[in-house]
Amino acid sequence: MIIALTTLHVLVCIFLIIVVLLQSGKAADLAGAFGGMGSQTAFGPRGAATVLSKATTIAAVVFMLTSLTLSIMHTRQGGGSSVLERSGQPVPAQKGQPAPATPAPIDVKTPSGETVKIPLPAQTPAQPATPAKK
Repeated sequence: MIIALTTLHVLVCIFLIIVVLLQSGKAADLAGAFGGMGSQTAFGPRGAATVLSKATTIAAVVFMLTSLTLSIMHTRQGGGSSVLERSGQPVPAQKGQPAPATPAPIDVKTPSGETVKIPLPAQTPAQPATPAKK
């Protein structure tokens, strides 16, 4: 199901790119090149919706729906890991997990070339603010 939906999503993406690139700009006539709008309204001419503009709207709606559906299906299958977990970066501690008592010391090179271990101070978790009782 996900493969079929992903294929549809990619096809809609390509179709949307093509349809948007085929459309002409709002002020593509000669007056628009010089900044004039002629006797049109304040926001420019608004003609009837063309086939390309309707196709763009439909493709955009299908693109959004397939994006949402794919993201929901991916998280329900257990693939809801974060980007940080996949990239190997440490993930910050979540609520309920105790912070480490003392962090590991840092190795620092001195100007003379010696390596010195510097211990870091222990960090205490921040306490949530409690509302004052009246």
